[in-house]
Amino acid sequence: MDFSFTSEQEDIRRQARSFLETNPSPSMEQLSELGWVGILGSGDFSFLDAAVIFEELGRALYDGPYVLNEVAAQPGDEVWSIEIDGLVPHLAKVTRVLTADMQSSGADGETLATVDETLGLGRLARNGTERAEGEWDDVRRRLLAALALEAVGVGSKVTGMALEYASGREQFGRKIGSYQAIAHSLVDAYVAVELARSLAYWAAWSVAENDDQVDLAVAAAKSQAAEAAVLACEKSIQAHGGIGFTWEHPLHRYYKRALWLESALGYGREHRAQIADSLLGPT
Repeated sequence: MDFSFTSEQEDIRRQARSFLETNPSPSMEQLSELGWVGILGSGDFSFLDAAVIFEELGRALYDGPYVLNEVAAQPGDEVWSIEIDGLVPHLAKVTRVLTADMQSSGADGETLATVDETLGLGRLARNGTERAEGEWDDVRRRLLAALALEAVGVGSKVTGMALEYASGREQFGRKIGSYQAIAHSLVDAYVAVELARSLAYWAAWSVAENDDQVDLAVAAAKSQAAEAAVLACEKSIQAHGGIGFTWEHPLHRYYKRALWLESALGYGREHRAQIADSLLGPT
């Protein structure tokens, strides 16, 4: 079996990375012009194709509702977010919100102050609700996989930043990357992120194919990827030294996003308990 990406998926990745490098905060209108909006409902693309975009958006630390709009997979021209753990990301940027009981609500509510200003979390007022299309279990599977893919993008980006810095920064006449304390910690981060990538794309494939192990796959991916992103951010900050703690450096923004990704829809320990139950049976 060939597990490599198709040429079309590689083209999507190249297009996404090139575009996001020059437009890290694109509007939904711009993404629609690229043909990305409604990609999962078009019939021409699978969740595995969209997964490439989700990872690249994580690398760019995208600050809009595109991923949640696609995961919600609702018809029409509305821009959607999804209520997660009682809060709604990007509430001010959407027109409809999907809740865990599969209700569709207008995007009315209170915007909250958060440490991660790129998320714009809000609390939904739940005015004028009506039944949304689909089942929550399917939305939750797509959401767990998408969050894992975003986390892989975050982890990959900050690990690359650390490697680049460690390769150029000198202390005591040597590149700091030559010191074991730096090198070993970055290897740990790299290995964790690469394992997360494998699990995240297994989850994406499982969602796309409605595989029998999809629940196991998305739980494993979310658990590993979110924790790997946090680890990679911490190791990258440490490798950067004093500059890594400054407000001007982007690392703190990646770290904040990684911490939210880790907590959203349950921490890793909760997903690992689910995996253990599926393998060993409930205790």
